[in-house]
Amino acid sequence: MVSVPAVVIAAPASGSGKTTLATGLIGALRRAGHRVAPFKVGPDYIDPGYHGLAAGRPGRNLDPVLVGADRVVPLYQHGSRDCDLAVVEGVMGLFDGRIDENHSGPVAEGSTAQVASLLGAPVILVVDARGHSQSLAALLHGFATFDSGIRLGGVILNRVGSERHDQVLRAACARVGLPVLGSLPRMAELEVPSRHLGLIPAVEHGVAATNAVAAMTDLIAAHVDLAAIAALSRTTVSGPAWDPIDELRAAGTSSATAPVWAGAEDAAAGVAPVLAMAGGPAFTFGYAEHRELLLAAGAEVAVFDPLHDDLPTGAAGLVLPGGFPEEHAAALAANTPLLRAVAQQAGAGLPIHAECAGLLYLTRALDGHSMAGVVDAEAEFGPRLTLGYRDAVALADSPLWRAGERVRGHEFHRTRLISGAAADPAWGWHGSQGERVREGALIHRVHASYLHTHPAGNPAATARFVAAAAAFAGARVPH
Repeated sequence: MVSVPAVVIAAPASGSGKTTLATGLIGALRRAGHRVAPFKVGPDYIDPGYHGLAAGRPGRNLDPVLVGADRVVPLYQHGSRDCDLAVVEGVMGLFDGRIDENHSGPVAEGSTAQVASLLGAPVILVVDARGHSQSLAALLHGFATFDSGIRLGGVILNRVGSERHDQVLRAACARVGLPVLGSLPRMAELEVPSRHLGLIPAVEHGVAATNAVAAMTDLIAAHVDLAAIAALSRTTVSGPAWDPIDELRAAGTSSATAPVWAGAEDAAAGVAPVLAMAGGPAFTFGYAEHRELLLAAGAEVAVFDPLHDDLPTGAAGLVLPGGFPEEHAAALAANTPLLRAVAQQAGAGLPIHAECAGLLYLTRALDGHSMAGVVDAEAEFGPRLTLGYRDAVALADSPLWRAGERVRGHEFHRTRLISGAAADPAWGWHGSQGERVREGALIHRVHASYLHTHPAGNPAATARFVAAAAAFAGARVPH
């Protein structure tokens, strides 16, 4: 498969305006007639929601840490199918990535630079122009020469204060031979509301999110050379696209996972198990490939909103993804029929996969509001952010994992569990100081944890979960 050309939107540091630029660029290119594939480097769930609004198709992630560097290109090929151009928004600064004391190369794992290198795509550097003058040339020279494997294709100046300021900055860019592809004035009204974990997700922000994306699109269309960016875009890779069925088959080839794919095939051959997947404003964190893998493994996916819906009829498994339940705790608590149904079905052996927000939903209470009570603990909004990649080990068998399996995941939360009784932990890893960490809870067939994983990096876990749901569905059918 020939790859779709791309540009990578990066910056010297966080807070430079990448999301505004990338989202507006996606929208402006789409308005100009391009079919744009939107991507985000790293594990972030929130920015792809805005990308998706701008592109009219799902925003996807490219995270070498969570899925492996070998899957980045296939996932790119999959996500850009039927498009003619892709925009990849970076993470943090261009060369920032996972901190690993054993890594000595210039390109950190999970960095924007690594993804740009894997794709062979040019980088457009977004510079927050506030406080910059002629010395911008030195900064750009450093970014352009730090790693010969990364090609800077141009610069977009953001938050430019005046026409004179623009002239000085353009002269600095010319000194190092980098074209200026756009110059954006300071526009405070384009700031999208945020809270403790970053931007408010587009699903929650509703009409305001749509209006913000439209304003970003207008800004970029007026101040950026779209034709130059389209001409600059390219990739140097080719090969097959990621395919969920192929991934599931490959996951079933080893002796450790052979029964997994067979079980999923059995599910697909009979009546597909219904998997209830929480959505709506409280459960917004998810990867598009998750649903695609569940469907490929033989499941029927029924999305529902725990704020007001009942548990879908015939649910043989429950997926509770991440999100912001702390912002909707009162409304979640008010839907008592659903809470009772979840608790009852968990006790009956319903396979449940709960990540972060899902874990909170299963506790006894969240910030004083009653939850499902499956996990014998209470949760509250905490004093600090927990953030970072984890190299975790599954501590026991579950509907998804086998004891001893190693998984890369990501934590991203400001809540914490309190006043809880001891439960069998789901994961173990070593903290930054070498301390042993035990996290999550295994109860019956429930796997609940703060750890976010990417299903594309762990297809066998998805197949196992579907097989467990099929077994649960079969066990309750009268014979």
